[in-house]
Formats: sequence, structure tokens, C-alpha cells
Amino acid sequence: MGAFQEFPQVEACRLYSKFSVRPSSIEAIPSVIEKAVRSSIYGRPGACYIDIPADFVNLQVNVNSIKYVECCMPPPVSMAETSAVQMAASVIRNAKQPLLIIGKGAAYAHAEEGIRKLVEQCKLPFLPTPMGKGVLPDNHPNCVAAARSRALQFADVIVLFGARLNWILHFGLPPRYQPDVKFIQIDICAEELGNNVRPAVTLLGDINAVTKQLLEQFDKAPWQYPPGSKWWNTLREKMKSNEAASKELASKKSLPMNYYTVFYHVQEQLPKDCMVVSEGANTMDIGRTVLQNYLPRHRLDAGTFGTMGVGLGFAIAAAIVAKDRNPGQRVICVEGDSAFGFSGMEVETICRYNLPIVLLVVNNNGIYQGFDTDSWKEMLKFGDATAMAPPMCLLPNAHYEQVMTAFGGNGYFVQTPGELQESLRKSLADRTKPSLINIMIEPQSMRKAQDFHWLTRSNM
Repeated sequence: MGAFQEFPQVEACRLYSKFSVRPSSIEAIPSVIEKAVRSSIYGRPGACYIDIPADFVNLQVNVNSIKYVECCMPPPVSMAETSAVQMAASVIRNAKQPLLIIGKGAAYAHAEEGIRKLVEQCKLPFLPTPMGKGVLPDNHPNCVAAARSRALQFADVIVLFGARLNWILHFGLPPRYQPDVKFIQIDICAEELGNNVRPAVTLLGDINAVTKQLLEQFDKAPWQYPPGSKWWNTLREKMKSNEAASKELASKKSLPMNYYTVFYHVQEQLPKDCMVVSEGANTMDIGRTVLQNYLPRHRLDAGTFGTMGVGLGFAIAAAIVAKDRNPGQRVICVEGDSAFGFSGMEVETICRYNLPIVLLVVNNNGIYQGFDTDSWKEMLKFGDATAMAPPMCLLPNAHYEQVMTAFGGNGYFVQTPGELQESLRKSLADRTKPSLINIMIEPQSMRKAQDFHWLTRSNM
């Protein structure tokens, strides 16, 4: 009939959710809710959509006609075929240059204890994906994230723990990988197995359970990859040189600051149990290489789609959980200035509910790069900004911290390492208000020379 906001929402959401439905009656709502909850947590976790028609909101029915259903049982734990597990263990034992990649599927599966035991018992190097960070601590001696490109390019056997071979991992294809690299793919989703690359072994099942199956094989016949091998030495040398390059950038005294200087000083003060939320271009990409995660499920970022605007929503959700379950835990939301612009007015929500969030806006006056004030003024001499300004450039020196102070929170505008350190110290110490620190950096600041564009590669 063309009612207010009438739209085929169920059909629209079906493409993006595991289960999309409109209850046929009020009586059906309990069973629909049960199925949605069950669908969201069974198999690979995912969102579900339930559409409640406006007609139902004020509709009255006999309470006795409602059929309530019990909540679903916990997700069933599936295990891989024993023969496949034995084959995987054999491939790992025969690897000359092995590598484990720990994805967010391992975090969802709460597989941290089993993976830690496997890594330490077998002396294997590992890399985390962005939201796989923290399954094992980033400072674990077997973490080779600082030599990511080298590890991917020269590994001959790679074990994927809930990590997908999509753009984040360069599809598993040359030249980023050896043409004959053997993948062992562990995933709870059968449809994911074999995407882009034919695996040497597939292990379908709950990642925690399958990891324990692998451990059983190495308990029966103990094996360790030699810590003094040429492969380990190669990775350690590359890590050392990359870490030295980052440290050199972080130690620069010139102003405005660069990304590495900012993140180095932020990392010094971050609580180990904080939840890190991040989005942006260079801000997210460089930030994940410097900001450490020590605990599983303590990082959220723009994810596989690289969607900008999700950061403040993620931070708000994380802060609500923190207030309820871990009073005193802080949420650190690290935003690029462009990313902050997509949902910056959610600062009002943060202040309204007085959430324990510290917002860091790393401000380079643009997306990837911007102009300083003098360059912006010089550009305007040649014509109106609508005709002259590159679309990736934003207004120089925008005072985003004033958005926070407008709603009663703490706002800081910082330009030096000393100001950054002091404002972050105050923000973390003040548990009565949220804070926003607007951190000015060099508009032309970029990543290390050996790094690449975040859409064509990743530190994941």
C-alpha cells in the first residue's frame, strides 16, 4: 500500500545475514527468535535479521496462544576425520619452512590454549590476522609478524587456523607465496575449504577441537621444528631489521609527528587488558603493526570489507560489555581523521552513557595524505576548493576534540610527543568521562618504504 518506510527488508538483508525472516504472527515470534539465535552461533558465527511488522507492535493476542520455546543447546562440537588429522601432522613434520596463520576463526573458537601448546611444543612460527591478534600474545617469541612478507613468501607448509585466503592473505597465490606451497586448512565452514587454492589437507571442524586432535598426534610421537634452523634464522634476521626501521621512524624528533612516533608513545601507556578498536587507512594498517594485543578477542577493526564508519559503533558495543563484565577495563578507539568523520557524532552517544572510551584521532588532514595549512591556502589562490582540492584532502587542522567537549567529555589537541603522552595519561587516569585526543601528524606521513598499500597487502 506504500506504508511509511515500507520496504522488502527481509529480502534486502538476506544477502548479508545467515537467517532473514519476518514472523508470520505474534505467536510465532518465540520460535523465530530461537532459530535466529541458533543460526547465529551454530557453524561459522554470523548475523541474523528479524523483521517485526508495524502491525504487530500494537496488536493484542491471547497470552495462552503464545508457544514459548527453550533456548537452543550450545553449538555442537565437530571434529575432523582422523585420517586427515594424521595426514596433516605428517605434512607438518616434513615441512622445511613451516608457518601457522591464526585467524579470527581461532579467536571465535576460543582455541588459544590448544594453539599455544601446539606452537610451543612444536616450536613453530606463527602470524596472526588482524582479529586473530591476541589469540597468542603479539610479544610471543614465536610470533613473526614483523617478518610477515618474508614468512608468507618463503613458507613451504602453511597451516590456516580459521583464516580465509581472501585479499587479506593475498588469495594464497604467487608472487606472495611459493607456487608449490602446501596449505593445511582448518575451518568450521565446509564451503570455505579450497577457496582460491587447492589445499594439501582439509580439516573440517571446530578449530579448538581440531587443534587438540593435532596435539594428540604430536603427543603420540613427539616432534619439534629445530629452533636453530636456517628458516628460523632468516625470519629472526628480517624481524630484527624491520623492527629497527620502525624504531628509527618512531624515534624521529621532527614535527609534525609521524605515525610510528605516535603509536610508539601510545603503546607505552596502553593497559594490557584494553580493548583496541581501529579503523582508517594508514592509521589502521600501521597501527596494527605497532599496537600490541596480549589477550584474545580484544581487537576489532574494519575487517574483511574494510568498511569505514564502524569504529565508534564497535567501541560503544565493547564499552557496554566492559562496563557490565569488566568494570575498569578501557576501550581505546584509534581512528583516522577521515574514518572518524563517518560516524563522529556518535560521540554524543558515548557521552550520554558516559562510556569508558578513549578516542585517538590520528589527523593527517586527509585520506592517506593531506595538505598543511600553508599549502591549502596556496591552493585556494588558484580557484575555489570545489574545483581545486583533491577529494582525498580534508580541511587542515580540524579540531575534532571540540566534538567531544561539546558534549561534556575531555578533549585534547596535541602536536608534540610530550603533549600526547600527557593527554593520554590524563585520559586513562580519568574514569569519570570519555576523552578524545586529536593528534596532529605530518600530512605527507606514510609507512615504511618496504610496505605496500593496505588494499593490496596487509599485516594480517
